Amino acid sequence: MTLDRFIKIQYREDRARTERLRKMLRELGIECARTIEEKVDLQFSALLHLRESLEDDETFIKLVIANALISYQLNATGEEWWREFSEYFSRNPPGKSIKNAYAEFLRTSRTNRRLITGKLKRLQRIEPFLRELTLREMENYYGNMSGFRNDLSGVLGSKRTAKTIVFSVKMFGYACRIVFGHFIPYPMEVEIPDDIRINAYTRRFTDAPPVIFWNRLARDVGIPPLHIDSILWPVLGKHAEVRERLKKHCPQADLVLMLREI
Repeated sequence: MTLDRFIKIQYREDRARTERLRKMLRELGIECARTIEEKVDLQFSALLHLRESLEDDETFIKLVIANALISYQLNATGEEWWREFSEYFSRNPPGKSIKNAYAEFLRTSRTNRRLITGKLKRLQRIEPFLRELTLREMENYYGNMSGFRNDLSGVLGSKRTAKTIVFSVKMFGYACRIVFGHFIPYPMEVEIPDDIRINAYTRRFTDAPPVIFWNRLARDVGIPPLHIDSILWPVLGKHAEVRERLKKHCPQADLVLMLREI
């Protein structure tokens, strides 16, 4: 039995609604996702500011990886958390230990105050991996982001589909795009972050697990799941500045916003 056949048997799906979504995503395409990532996403803007302030590309990328891995159970929006991260480390570059730097940062953070002990333990586990990474190896990983996902999940003992693992791949891609100056699309096999907003939106179309639904849809429309996540971000988020930037920078803004009406 094929996977698609299994899905049709096991899961409810509103095929008419899914087809409207499929057509809209095909019309938007991967370049729309890239525009949203680079011109609309406030997290990308926060990384631009940090990189300019640090003037140390290797440390910059390592900080981005570390920060993505503890971007959960926040006390504010993701945009506010990444802005605080950028501002803090622009003023306080880390020393040899990123984990120790975060012990100071999280102690005073306004936007990430929950589960600090667990987050610091996670950084302690990943620190040897980050310490050994060279800028050349990071560039190689940029060309093999599936391999980066696999190695990251292996070091942490997490599932490859875990939300923070695939989100770390996304932010790693942002950082590398900034440092190395060229765009490499995310791999088709790296899943969409399965968070509350994606889970709720998926329920409009199917009761299948979001990862299964979006992986299949991604293949149909030719847009990798992490880029679909970027298109959905302004639609499912509540940040007014994101909506304003979308209308300013994205020629297809009206079509993007129509996704919330499906």
